[in-house]
Amino acid sequence: MIIRKSPAELEKMRRAGMLVHQILDTVRGMIREGVTTFDLEVVADKMIRDAGAKPAFKGYYVPAAGTKFPSVLCTSVNCEVVHGMPSAKRVLRSGDIISVDTGVQLDGYFGDSAITVPVGEVSEEVKRLLRVTEESLELAIQQARPGNRLFDICGAVERHVTSNGFSIVREFVGHGIGASLHEEPQVPNYVDRRNENPRLKEGMVLAIEPMVAAGRPETKVLEDRWTAVTKDASYAAHFEHCVAITSNGPLVLTRP
Repeated sequence: MIIRKSPAELEKMRRAGMLVHQILDTVRGMIREGVTTFDLEVVADKMIRDAGAKPAFKGYYVPAAGTKFPSVLCTSVNCEVVHGMPSAKRVLRSGDIISVDTGVQLDGYFGDSAITVPVGEVSEEVKRLLRVTEESLELAIQQARPGNRLFDICGAVERHVTSNGFSIVREFVGHGIGASLHEEPQVPNYVDRRNENPRLKEGMVLAIEPMVAAGRPETKVLEDRWTAVTKDASYAAHFEHCVAITSNGPLVLTRP
């Protein structure tokens, strides 16, 4: 069941979303050669606690992993697509890219967002991967309007990514969000005609999150049971925003 939110609920989600934005903005400013992914974790954890919020990811249990996620951030470097775990041993180097994904629960409602950031100088092709992935998110957001359908969002990502020669990661998708971190509907980054294609209505909130590979789209999960990587070791990018469907058009809850 897709749960539509009232204006009061959207305002709570906006506050959660803005905290997520502030965390990611702070972390973005820290990313440079020599920093560890755990350095980012420490700062994000403190910001969440200081705001009186709860981390959305830390302690999250997934049966397939058989364990709870240990961190407030997902930090996924280079060929890691999603769910990389911060580590004091993972030192960022020039030429890396790092996806930082985080979520919070504040006053009973969730916010969730992700960015991918280059470390120092990266190649022109890697810059293009990041640009195209972020552009695909913006194109998808523009489709988040009452009367459109879910496939309008999914198709916007798919068309832009594939027309630029990159691949859509299919194993991981966006989702509805609200009083739960993951709600209906699933939001694939491609048109999956095996799934339902609901009409978008005011009050729906979707976490739209393109995950794009420079090479082949297939992924595998490492022995830690969480970190998903591209099978061909190609770089992957990930951007995400929470978007409310309103009569005035898309309202992005996770940016000013």
